[in-house]
Amino acid sequence: MKKSILVIDDDKTLRYSLSKALKRHGFTVHEAHDLQSSQLILKNEPVNHVLLDLKLQKESGLVLAQSILAQWPQLNIVMLTGFASIKTAVEAIKIGVKDYLIKPVSIEEILNSFQSNNQGNSDIEINESTWSPKRLEWEHIQKVLLEHDGNISQTAKALNMHRRTLQRKLQKKPVKK
Repeated sequence: MKKSILVIDDDKTLRYSLSKALKRHGFTVHEAHDLQSSQLILKNEPVNHVLLDLKLQKESGLVLAQSILAQWPQLNIVMLTGFASIKTAVEAIKIGVKDYLIKPVSIEEILNSFQSNNQGNSDIEINESTWSPKRLEWEHIQKVLLEHDGNISQTAKALNMHRRTLQRKLQKKPVKK
């Protein structure tokens, strides 16, 4: 079966950019913005992968992922989010989502997620330089810290982390990739 992906995101611009990038990597791309349109595509088109936003306008990506996997358990779903939390990451993995990526995300990271879930499908060309989970955490903390103008208390609150824990993490040097 040819590489085929369904991109589900309510942001039309992001959906378009992701689709364009995925087409350049040889995917047949289908686009949807909600549960109804995604199910219509899944019923009528051969799809191997689903790239799903966590936060859609009226629906939760977690609910949507659960619904899709109930009908099509063979699909590889990778969830994207700009609102990452440990709670939603754990819930996504419990549902059966194969990977949980934090925006902004590169096309290489997306392709890497699908490859790792395809037992090394060599059809997907990727950049092998991925970051460790500790490095991802460090980068995310730095991003949130920047968004809160360096305010430790506000950053800790946004990360749902105790302030002292955050301070200890910040005292450590950045971890290597």
